[in-house]
Amino acid sequence: MDLEAGVGSVAQEVEVVAKAERRRFTTEYKRRILKEAEACVRPGEIGGLLRREGLYSSLLAAWRAARDRGELAGLAARKRGPQAKVRDVRDKRIAELERENRRLQRRAERAEALVEVQKKLSQLLGIDLPESDGKS
Repeated sequence: MDLEAGVGSVAQEVEVVAKAERRRFTTEYKRRILKEAEACVRPGEIGGLLRREGLYSSLLAAWRAARDRGELAGLAARKRGPQAKVRDVRDKRIAELERENRRLQRRAERAEALVEVQKKLSQLLGIDLPESDGKS
């Protein structure tokens, strides 16, 4: 009976969760671990630190690189994704004017096509149109 009770308690301790969650480390924790790692002078001390904390040496290297780049200086988390582009008011106005220009060009082309159709229709019907000097 004692053996079964011991096996049951071990099974509960080793239970694996359905989906593992990624560990997240705060900036303060990273700074503390880096400070402790820098204080290690004897061989094997860094390995002991990593085993005690359950960390990989690659994490330590990545955190050192981030510290050297200045990314551990701020406590605020960086926002993921592309950075918002700051548009100049002049750029917005230029885009509006270009859009208006294209709209007016299409309208002028339609008007010219309509005039051409009217000329052809008047020729077919035999109606004489007054001569235009092209200045209108």
